[in-house]
Amino acid sequence: MTSKMTDRIATFYFWATGAVIILILAWFLLRILGDGLPMLNWNFITGKPSEIMAGGGVGPQLFNSFYILFLSLLFSLPIGIGAGVYLAIYAKKNRFTDIVRVSVEALSSVPSIVFGLFGFLLFVNWMGLKFSIIGGAITLSLLNLPVLVRVTEEAIKSVPESYWEASLALGSTRWQAIRKVLLPASLPSLITGITLVAGRALGESAILIYTAGLSVSRFFPDFNPLSMGETLSVHLWYVQSEAIVPDAKNIAKGSAALLLIVVLVFNLLIGIPSRMLQKKLSGGK
Repeated sequence: MTSKMTDRIATFYFWATGAVIILILAWFLLRILGDGLPMLNWNFITGKPSEIMAGGGVGPQLFNSFYILFLSLLFSLPIGIGAGVYLAIYAKKNRFTDIVRVSVEALSSVPSIVFGLFGFLLFVNWMGLKFSIIGGAITLSLLNLPVLVRVTEEAIKSVPESYWEASLALGSTRWQAIRKVLLPASLPSLITGITLVAGRALGESAILIYTAGLSVSRFFPDFNPLSMGETLSVHLWYVQSEAIVPDAKNIAKGSAALLLIVVLVFNLLIGIPSRMLQKKLSGGK
């Protein structure tokens, strides 16, 4: 077989693979949005849920989704980015740092339900937080930490070493070089990693079932971190499995479409500025 024939076969294979993936994604979007968009209206998006009567909304669940996401990032970003900077800059190559890296990689592959059970035992029972927004947010931050550490370390290592050497040669300290050179240069990659983590957190349900609960506060919006905080993804699971409300299927379809739209819009709002920033840093290439 000639090299040209091999190249054509490989090209056709990759094009076909890409087309199949796009078709599957399109079918997935059309199926969920086609069933769920007719259910979406202002009352559904902002209204309170109903346990018995038809016509309830998902306003508190949507609010809790973003509130828990915000709190989880508030906990995980400083620790995750700080640990990534330490591993990339300060940590020496020895057995201890090798164990840390292996442990981080192992934690990133742990199923989310294991983190949920851990959060249930530690925060709900032992610390007495019960089912609460703060318990769910802290447990969710533990799920995000390994990914943030690896993303930060790889983002900083992707910056050309000449940036670091030039900054130190000009008399800056290590911290000044990290704060003013390395972090800004690696910001597009960091934003991409944070976007992936945030999108995963918005769709997470197993952890929050065990830590945030299956109910919402009587007040809306409720910023009390000790109140129960059912999110949109948890509500979707609940109405599909245990709800007795007569329009449970319609609520599930609308919740799925709304959750998909929220994740897509969230990724676009962060991803587009990240691409623009990356082009600006690379000189418009």
